[in-house]
Amino acid sequence: MSISDIIEQYLKKIIHDNEHKSIEIRRSELADLFQCVPSQINYVINTRFTIERGYLIESKRGGGGYIRISRIEHEDDYELIEHLIELVKPEISQQQAEDIIERLYENEIISKREKRLMQAAIDREVLAVELPIRDKIRSRVLRKMLNTLKIVEE
Repeated sequence: MSISDIIEQYLKKIIHDNEHKSIEIRRSELADLFQCVPSQINYVINTRFTIERGYLIESKRGGGGYIRISRIEHEDDYELIEHLIELVKPEISQQQAEDIIERLYENEIISKREKRLMQAAIDREVLAVELPIRDKIRSRVLRKMLNTLKIVEE
């Protein structure tokens, strides 16, 4: 397990245990705790706590500066899927799409097998065309998959 994974799990546990699903941290204090450079903390926050993964990040710079990480909560699966559809702009990168798929999996909306199928469908090797066309096609495919998840089977 990498230091990034350890920091991510630590922050997720604190957020999960907090009744407001929100924490405020100081980058330097966290870096001291994990004996790493502050840029490592930035990397974890910027890559593991994205809007696609269900987090809002606010930061205040300066002497009393902090970073606030808040978990976005939804009433039900339908509301979550609607929110994710809104995040899928006319173009979406592979990383953003994978983060959305990971969020569906973490919220138990899709199975591990469905996760792998969705990831395969949006992969840059499958969508082997030039940018920005590839990101536009990925967006259309992902939107269609998300809309399909909203359909309730009878």
